[in-house]
This record gives sequence, C-alpha cells and structure tokens, in this order.
Amino acid sequence: MDCMSIAAEKLAEQVLALPQDDRADLAHRLIASLDETVDPDAETEWNEVIDRRSREIEEGKVDCHPIEETIREIRDELNARRQPS
Repeated sequence: MDCMSIAAEKLAEQVLALPQDDRADLAHRLIASLDETVDPDAETEWNEVIDRRSREIEEGKVDCHPIEETIREIRDELNARRQPS
C-alpha cells in the first residue's frame, strides 16, 4: 500500500479525474518542483545546441535518418550484443 496521507490520496483522486492535458501539465510542474538543481542558463544553452544542429543539417554536414530506421538499428545492435558468442 502507498504511504501517502489521506489528504494526498483524496487530492490524487481529484487530479486523476482531470482531463489528460491538465494532468500532463500538473505532472510536469510536480516533477519540476522536485528538481533542486535549476540551471538558469540551461534554456539558452539548449537553444544554442538546437541552432547549431539545425545549421549543420541545412549545410549538409550531418546525415539525417528517419527515427524508425535509427530505432531499428539500435535494437538490432542490442539484440546482437545479447546473443551468446
């Protein structure tokens, strides 16, 4: 059994009755509230990475592959590693 208080259990019931978008937003906010290591520069740094990667794609410096192909290749590699030698 969970070790939540009765008040938390009641709140959880109410939250679970909310529409999916509201629950997702609330979940995001709750998880963010648990992260004590906030990096004020993180968003700026991520935007710089996104801009750089976008330029690399536009300039043809990197090869892009469909996500399905990439996932299949990763799964194949993992399966090959699991096979006894």
